[in-house]
Amino acid sequence: MPTANHSRRADACFLASGAEEQHSGAKEEVTPKKSVRMVVVDDHHVVREGLVSLLNGVRDIEVVAEAADGIEAIAQIRHHEPNITLLDLRMPRMGGVEVIQQIRSELPQIRFIVLTTFDGDEDIYRALQAGASAYLLKGVTAEEMFKTIRTVHAGNTYFPPAITQKLAERIGTRALTSRELDVLEQIVHGKSNQEISAELRIYQTTVKSHVNSLLAKLCVNDRTQAVAVALQRGIISIEFPRREAPLSDSER
Repeated sequence: MPTANHSRRADACFLASGAEEQHSGAKEEVTPKKSVRMVVVDDHHVVREGLVSLLNGVRDIEVVAEAADGIEAIAQIRHHEPNITLLDLRMPRMGGVEVIQQIRSELPQIRFIVLTTFDGDEDIYRALQAGASAYLLKGVTAEEMFKTIRTVHAGNTYFPPAITQKLAERIGTRALTSRELDVLEQIVHGKSNQEISAELRIYQTTVKSHVNSLLAKLCVNDRTQAVAVALQRGIISIEFPRREAPLSDSER
C-alpha cells in the first residue's frame, strides 16, 4: 500500500521526469493553437503547480483552472466546462470517483483522466465504473501523459497494460455489499464484533455473518489478512474513508 511518503516521492520523481520529457517532446509538437482545455486537480500543492506548468508548456494544451480537493474541483469544472479533467483519486472532502460521478451526471461530455499513486484493482474498477476515460500512475512519463490526453480528447480511452491486467482480475471477483464494507472498515480500525455491533446497531450474529462473507469474498482466512488485502487493493482507505451510501433492506 502506498504511504504518504511514498506518494510524495513518486510525485517528485514524476515531476522531475516530466520536465525533461517536456523539452524533448516540444520539438515534435506541430499544433499551433490550444485545442485541449483542462482542469488539474491534486491536493498536493507542489504536484499540482508542477502539472499546471508542465501542461501549459505544451502547444495544444491549456490549463484553464486548478483545484486542491473534490468540492473545489466540481465548482471549477462547472464554471469552465473543460474538455478534460486530470485528477487524483484520493483527496480531502471528496475523492476523484465521486467527482467523476457527479460531473458525468451533469456534463457527460467532459472526460476524465485519473493520475494517482494508487494502483489497487478496486481503485481502478471504481474509477472506470464512474466514467474515467484513462487511468495513469504518477510514475508515467510526460510523453505518455501527453499521448493519453490526446487519445482521450479524440474520444478514446487509455489504460496501460498493467492497469488492464488488474482490472481483469477485479472483474472476476465478487464485490462486497455496502454493509460488508461498513463492517470491514470497523475491522480495519481494530474493532471487535461486539464493538462493531454497537457502532452499526446490528446484532452480533449479523456482524459475524458479514465477517464470514467478506472473508470468503476476499479469499482470506482471518481478519488480519482481510485488512491487508483490503488496503492493498484499495477497497478501504484509512486516510480518506469512503462516503456513506444508503443500504438496502437486506443489508441492514
